[in-house]
Amino acid sequence: MMKSGAPLLVAAIVLSPSFLRAADESVWTVEEMLQAKPVSDPAVSADGTRVAFVVASPVMTGEKSEWLSHIHLASADGSASEQLTRGEQSCTSPAFSPDGNWLVFLSSRGGKEKKGGLWRIRTDGGEAEPLSDEKGSITAFQWSPDGKQIAFLMVDPKTDDEEKAEKEKRDAIVVDRDYKFSRLYVMPVDVEGKNGKRKSKRLTDGARHLSGERSFDWSPDNAAIAFSHTPTPLADDWPKADLSLVDVASGKISSLAATRAAEARPSFSPDGSLIAYTVSDDPPTWAGTSHVHLIKPTGELVKKLAATHDEKPSIIGWTADGKRVLISESYRTVTRLWALPIDGTFAVDISPADLLVTGPAINRKASRVAFVSEKPDRAAEVFVSGFPAFLPKQISKCQDLPKKPLGKTEVITWKSSEGREVEGLLTYPVNYNPESKVPLLVVVHGGPAGVFTAGCTASRSPYPIAVFASRGYAVLRCNVRGSSGYGRDFRYANYQDWGGGDYRDIMSGVDSLIAHGIADPERMGVMGWSYGGYMTSWIITQTNRFKAASVGAGVTNLMSFTGTADIPSFLPDYFGGDLWDQFDRWRARSAMFHIKQVTTPTLVQHGDKDARVPLSQGQELYQALKRRGVPTEMIIYPRQPHSIGEPQLQLDAMRRNLDWFEKHLGKG
Repeated sequence: MMKSGAPLLVAAIVLSPSFLRAADESVWTVEEMLQAKPVSDPAVSADGTRVAFVVASPVMTGEKSEWLSHIHLASADGSASEQLTRGEQSCTSPAFSPDGNWLVFLSSRGGKEKKGGLWRIRTDGGEAEPLSDEKGSITAFQWSPDGKQIAFLMVDPKTDDEEKAEKEKRDAIVVDRDYKFSRLYVMPVDVEGKNGKRKSKRLTDGARHLSGERSFDWSPDNAAIAFSHTPTPLADDWPKADLSLVDVASGKISSLAATRAAEARPSFSPDGSLIAYTVSDDPPTWAGTSHVHLIKPTGELVKKLAATHDEKPSIIGWTADGKRVLISESYRTVTRLWALPIDGTFAVDISPADLLVTGPAINRKASRVAFVSEKPDRAAEVFVSGFPAFLPKQISKCQDLPKKPLGKTEVITWKSSEGREVEGLLTYPVNYNPESKVPLLVVVHGGPAGVFTAGCTASRSPYPIAVFASRGYAVLRCNVRGSSGYGRDFRYANYQDWGGGDYRDIMSGVDSLIAHGIADPERMGVMGWSYGGYMTSWIITQTNRFKAASVGAGVTNLMSFTGTADIPSFLPDYFGGDLWDQFDRWRARSAMFHIKQVTTPTLVQHGDKDARVPLSQGQELYQALKRRGVPTEMIIYPRQPHSIGEPQLQLDAMRRNLDWFEKHLGKG
């Protein structure tokens, strides 16, 4: 349940029964879905002529089950593309030097197991070389504008005493004490001293935790760094984020913004006179309202800019003239780019309303933007456009998917309770015949302030949409009230009402498909992960219309969830108070307190290292269903946090869901 509030050819795959059944060459398999490579981290050279990006591939040979990521380099005109890094260790987060001669990236190569380090490689090829030799793990970095230094974040390493205590088994854990902070450092790019080493300097200390590459930004004159920080590394402390400025030479830190709101994502204007940053509502709420503010490096607040469509903008940078802030934001079933004028007028469209834009990055001159885009029938690729004139061109050819048909996907709308309009993505079965009703599978997204976007249906997910559609199922993904992308009012419409209006949104969507002669009411299933798992567990307590369900990492008991999760302030915000003040409301909307009504065969899937929705939530549901004689299975995924990361286990999750629904609904 993330705060709004999160990953070569496949080798040595064990063929599942569902794969062996696929005699029809037009039928997708879960193994084939892993061939849709994740593409991410685009970066544009200062002159706008080249783009670096990351492509991940599953490795499942011998004892390995991991996603191996490597950096690719392409011409911005699409004329050439090559893989720049190789080897058995992943390389991520490429960033061009200001002169364009080097790419710096993160990797644990060189024997630094389970530890991230900074490496660089010439953009014209050659061997990579290490830049850092730190004991801790580096998680993010940024070049100084003059290219002479690199600022980076590094997690506090264990002290010698801590390592000794761990070896001697004297390492008892005191909760909420002795945190490992992520600190801000700077390091010269050129070697210093007789020993030829680079000496890093720590810029932050005390109760200041930095997280993510967007949490800090250099001033154009290389003299200072603006950064957002929280008092602890706890996920629950994001509402306490403040904004500060550190003088790089002296290490002096001054406060820029420290209000009851959460301040984040600082970005200097091209001339350094202003800093754009996001400010949450006051007090901060988990559904995530924020606006862009401007402040001077002296700490003088300039203004609050106009509200954006969804009131949840992410700052990307500035236009070259310093008159507009570039933002990315969800817009219905896509993410889009806008330019937000600093004169206070409304945001100006950059990307069209039907184009999915993810991971956008601009060059230093703000003359080009690179991003990843996909469509329901096309896997992710990298695109580049001039700026501000937006004419995107595909420059990568990363995918080599089977030439098999994908079910048609379209955006549909329907009326829910109170006349509220709700939107969703409907994927039809391959070779759909409008004259016949088909089995329907409903998927609910996480969040709850997540959103289903119009991505490729062959992309990996515990719920393999391409496989479902090729086997005759229709798949409905509902953007119920509470989702992002539809404005603040819609996103907050589920406050104090989980399992109420959102449940009616889903069921009215199902009824609409039945009324239109698409869905067979006798052959329906429902599934979801995180908040989607909550809704699935709730749905089966309210109706027996679904013949099968699958609950992934779902919240099933609001009370025990809040006492064990890493975000204990999450539900009190959504439910209008703590459980001891709102006991009846919490109890009334917990699936576990309505379990006697459940008859739906239910599959439960959960990672055993899930701190966001602890494993016990799935165990509570499974044990109750088992004791009541409801057909159920529980699958626990070792080593996995709130999402499944290892490709072998991703395959298992997809197979289990496919087999579960075919068992209880029959083949499509």
